[in-house]
Amino acid sequence: MKRIPSGSFIMGNTSLENGFFEDAETPVQLMTVACFDMDETSVTNKCFQTFINETGYQTDAERFGNSSVFYLLIPEVNRKDYQSVGKMFWWLTVPGASWKHPEGPTSDIKERMDHPVVHVSYDDASAYCKWANKRLPTEVEWEYVARNKQDSLYPWGEELLKGNQHHCNIWQGNFPFENTQEDGFLGTAPVKSFEVNQYGIYQMIGNIWEWCANPSKIPLSELATEQSKTGPIKDEFAIRGGSFLCHQSYCKRYRVFSRNGSYRENTTSNMGFRCAKDC
Repeated sequence: MKRIPSGSFIMGNTSLENGFFEDAETPVQLMTVACFDMDETSVTNKCFQTFINETGYQTDAERFGNSSVFYLLIPEVNRKDYQSVGKMFWWLTVPGASWKHPEGPTSDIKERMDHPVVHVSYDDASAYCKWANKRLPTEVEWEYVARNKQDSLYPWGEELLKGNQHHCNIWQGNFPFENTQEDGFLGTAPVKSFEVNQYGIYQMIGNIWEWCANPSKIPLSELATEQSKTGPIKDEFAIRGGSFLCHQSYCKRYRVFSRNGSYRENTTSNMGFRCAKDC
């Protein structure tokens, strides 16, 4: 973990030009953050496997018997075997998909131990945190770190690309039909694939959505008082950072102030977490 010093920052988006009204990114608010520690990377398959081996924990995807997998990660000949998730044909409900079988029973994580664990629900992430004597970060803490001591769209500045240099794992090409993989990845990337930020933290943007402790879409003006209200009082929790599926044409939620949420039991091939801890 890396020590994150206390401080204040302006949270949120000053304009809806790059955002979505329903995400409650505005109006901006002055937030004060106490010192805390944060994992330098998303929790990896290797770390999550240790948790499972020591506790025997069964994830929600394993109990439910299926999880949502992005269709291009499935061999084309097999895609017809699975039902799509509602009107989003690019999501397939795959029996047997879970953290250890990311694309179904015939897949595994042997060559992906340094990738972020996926197919974990909010409750799965919370169980891991309890075992590790840590907790999920709040949205305020998450954005404080993601901003990287800057007031810009991305942790590295205002431009998504600097020349041809990619700084995160998101979608390139025509979503959801073709990913040109200019950043090197179709699905998840190893957790240290891109440069570290000024706090010593990797990949706050792109790769996977990360669960946060507080319920989703709380107005920023209320977030400071609401952020400790976790657990059974809400069914939908905040997720931050975007993922390898985010693209300007569809989901441009890879900006530092982008907000989103998901139902606590949801599990997908692009959703994981990292941990925090009080100083």
